[in-house]
Amino acid sequence: MARNWLEYRTSAWVQWCPGCGNYGILTAAFKAFAELDLDPVKTVVVSGIGCSSRIPYYINVTGVHTIHGRPIPVATGIKLANPDLTVIVMSGDGDLLGIGAAHFVALGRRNVDLTVIMHDNAVYGLTKGQAGPTLPAWVQTKALRAPNIQDALNPLLLAIASGYTFVARAYAYHTDKLKEIIKAAIKHRGAAFVDVLQPCPTYNNVMTQQWYEQRIYYIEEEESDYDAVVTSPDERKEKMLRAIGKALEWGDRIPLGIIYQDKAKEPFDERIERITPGYRENPPATRPVDYEGKPLIDPFKVFTDRVIKT
Repeated sequence: MARNWLEYRTSAWVQWCPGCGNYGILTAAFKAFAELDLDPVKTVVVSGIGCSSRIPYYINVTGVHTIHGRPIPVATGIKLANPDLTVIVMSGDGDLLGIGAAHFVALGRRNVDLTVIMHDNAVYGLTKGQAGPTLPAWVQTKALRAPNIQDALNPLLLAIASGYTFVARAYAYHTDKLKEIIKAAIKHRGAAFVDVLQPCPTYNNVMTQQWYEQRIYYIEEEESDYDAVVTSPDERKEKMLRAIGKALEWGDRIPLGIIYQDKAKEPFDERIERITPGYRENPPATRPVDYEGKPLIDPFKVFTDRVIKT
């Protein structure tokens, strides 16, 4: 039974500029969590640094506000310590694809069962509008003294190449569509990535609401034969190549929707179970650390035996 989405709101004042795409993402998250009936105690939202990374304060679940570029390794540690938790990373393109790019790639390689929702406005909004990793070359937004001279990263291509098994793109102002994509990403078993295009009305005066809405379209509405789901390894190459084609489509036409979903690849917890039988039944977070008030492991002995002697 779905919860009331108001249960996921906190009393914190939302500190975003009027018209910011983050409001749409927050609203979609409230509704997605409610319709999935996520237990707030067993749901964790992890963020890094940036405008978007204030979001744990606004969602009534367990929230972790980490340092710049580090939400993915923190979320990975939480999920591997307790696989029964629903763990969601919500952070910006600057945080995840700038200083955090190596962690973004590592998550795909491992296929850890968590969801990354990237607030993608192509600028560093919190620090006054510098060019972000997804801003195309030769675009000059209002805060730049000269056009951006670095090429943009393609988040969808990077996610596919890194091994993410769920890759999608959404638009922040279409909250109902975004809600459904977030729900699908959370339900997916494996590393899920959603690139959410969002206008920044304060600093990105090029990629505006009007700019996006003249270009975006939904794959499911225009291509009824598009099948993103891989159910066996034999289908992987063909569907990955088709997804790459969609990921490369940017300019006058920008596709939205689920572009790739691999259900045939095992998630990381199953790989750990192979080499450490019993991990799923007895993960680290549930193991006792003491007996009758005494630690089960003597840290001084471990340090002496494993560090000093070696």
